[in-house]
Order: sequence, then C-alpha cells, then structure tokens
Amino acid sequence: MNACLVCLGELHRRPTVGSYHRRCLHELFGASRIPEVDLELAKLHTAGLAMAGRISISGVQRKIALGLSADGRRLQVVLGPNRYLCKPQNEAYPSLPENEHVTMKLAALAGIEVPPCGLFALKDGSTGYLVLRFDRSPTGRKLRQEDFCQLAGKSPKEKYDGSAELCARLVRRYASEPGVEVWKLYRLLVFNWWVGNGDAHLKNFALLAGPDGLHRLSPAYDLIATRLVIPEDPLALPVGGKRDRLTREDWLGLADYCAIPPRAAERVLNDVVRAFQQAVGMIDRAALPKSMKADYRALVRSRTEILRN
Repeated sequence: MNACLVCLGELHRRPTVGSYHRRCLHELFGASRIPEVDLELAKLHTAGLAMAGRISISGVQRKIALGLSADGRRLQVVLGPNRYLCKPQNEAYPSLPENEHVTMKLAALAGIEVPPCGLFALKDGSTGYLVLRFDRSPTGRKLRQEDFCQLAGKSPKEKYDGSAELCARLVRRYASEPGVEVWKLYRLLVFNWWVGNGDAHLKNFALLAGPDGLHRLSPAYDLIATRLVIPEDPLALPVGGKRDRLTREDWLGLADYCAIPPRAAERVLNDVVRAFQQAVGMIDRAALPKSMKADYRALVRSRTEILRN
C-alpha cells in the first residue's frame, strides 16, 4: 500500500517518514517522527481490565487509552489523563481499525469535521486505529461533552431508542447556534447512511462545549461502515420511520423537518454526490482487504445513484 496511514494520500507527493507524511505525523503526534509502541494485541485485554471503572468508554470494540511519554517518543497505556484512544483488531469482525480509518477520512472528504486519526503497528505487527481525543485538553483534562443519550434523558441501554428527528430536536434545544449545528447534523446523518453505518446510535452524537462556552456538535467519531461486516445492517436511528431503502425524497423530507432550507439541503446531498469519485480513490488506497474495498465501492456507488435521483 503506497498511501499515508494518516491521510490516505499518496506517499510520493510529500516528504515522508516510513508510511506517513511528515505533516500528518505532526498533526497526530505533534512531532515529525513515529513514536515507539510497546503494545501487543494479546496484552490489550489485560490493559483494558486495568482501566475498568476509571474511564467511561462504551462500545463493542476494545478501546485503550494511550498517552505519549514525556519525551514524546513512546505511546503507552495510561490510567489517568490521556490524549489518544487505540482500537485494536477485533476477533468477531475483521479489519475494523482499517474500516474506521477510511470511513473517518471519507467523512472529512464529505465536509464533516473529524479529529486527527491514523493506523499504526502494534509491537506484534497487528494494525491498530489511533485517534486523538477531541474531548480532552492538551494536558488530558476532560472537556464538557454530553452525548445525545444524556441530552434525551435516556440510559446508555436506550441508545437505540431514538430517531434522526429526535437528534434534530436535541440540537435545536441545546446547541448555542441551532441553525448552524442542525445543518451539520443533517450532513452527518446523510453521510452515515451513504457509507452504510448502521451503528450511529444516540451515544455516537454529542454536543461539545468550546473554549468560548458555546455548545456545538462535536467532531464525528466511531464512524464504521458496518455493512461491510454485517450485510443489510439497517440504520440504528430511523429517518421518517425508515431504517432502510431511503430515497433522496426521504432526505429532503428530513431537511424540511429540521427547518433546513431546500437549497441548503440540496447542497448537502449534491456535495456527497460530487465526493464519489474521490471517495472511490480513497477506498482503493485504504488498508482494507480487496473484497471489502469492492463491497465498499459498490455500496457508495449505489447510494450515490440514489441521491442523484
């Protein structure tokens, strides 16, 4: 694979360090070098148990909190303030780190804000996904963030008990600039459907308090094309009562519900359509198995055609 493991751009076009562009390493680690990783897949379960009760990270995937050593040369497991999350390979579903990485990059391509993220090799040679936490300050202090489960007054067990319309109402009620933020939410909802992310539940959307005290939609996180590993996986949150077989008219109907002007909604849908060719190139450069790349290309092609009609 001749692509940067952070941006998925071609490597020969910019100064590189191993399988990374220098500027991408700096974006992710604050330095133009690859930190040492003394971490093995077999030991991550033990690391996760050590953190039990100390961090509130939910989800099916194993997620390990990491931090850079004081000299910035090593990535290591930390139990206190941390800046990174590591997601290793999953025994039940193949290539989830690679899946999440390319899906996050596709989101950025579609105009969605995402945190710096990339792939890296664990000590045993397996591939892990690493993301810089946007809900932490540079010192690792936790920033104020509330996911949509919390905003809706639901328990984590009720994270699938919602809808796209509920998400819009929550943004309208709690965001500091609701007109701007509901438009961003709409783009993210369309994107999740476009890439076949059937696990975008209420806990995977959040409002984050910025340094200016304003509450805005957080950068996107936990984006995975679940249809690559669970065929026909429907949407977690229905749109107009539908979890599958959505049409362009359904998305325009949701925009109307969100009080998004028709021309602005059309712009969002057309932006996704225009991103198709670049998306195919990015999927081709991803670290996914060939069969998954083919499935991903077919998925976004079919849904791009739906948005065109």
